Amino acid sequence: QVQLVESGGGLVQTGGSLRLSCVASTTRFINVMSWYRQAPGKQRESVASITSGGRTNYADSAQGRFTISRDTASNTVSLQMNSLKPEDTAVYYCAAGLWEGRPDYWGQGTQVTVSS
Repeated sequence: QVQLVESGGGLVQTGGSLRLSCVASTTRFINVMSWYRQAPGKQRESVASITSGGRTNYADSAQGRFTISRDTASNTVSLQMNSLKPEDTAVYYCAAGLWEGRPDYWGQGTQVTVSS
């Protein structure tokens, strides 16, 4: 079993920045670490992912504004979010698994609120 613990959410104004972090209890049997988000009344959606080899993938809405990174030594994945917009408001979840798009483990979520 893998535990994922997120931190770094909060309230920020439009145009501001936040950095989310997620620590995994182990990365054994994990290839892909990802960030998803779910806004009120909407389905959960992928934001960004990174493989153990460092290959990244971004949703169109995150491209150019968000950067995902991974520190294998500390089992940490981070999401640097810049130029935030009100539509980025959501609960952000860290996820991990073997295959891209198919997480096996989820964190508890952290709220990000962007005020206009």
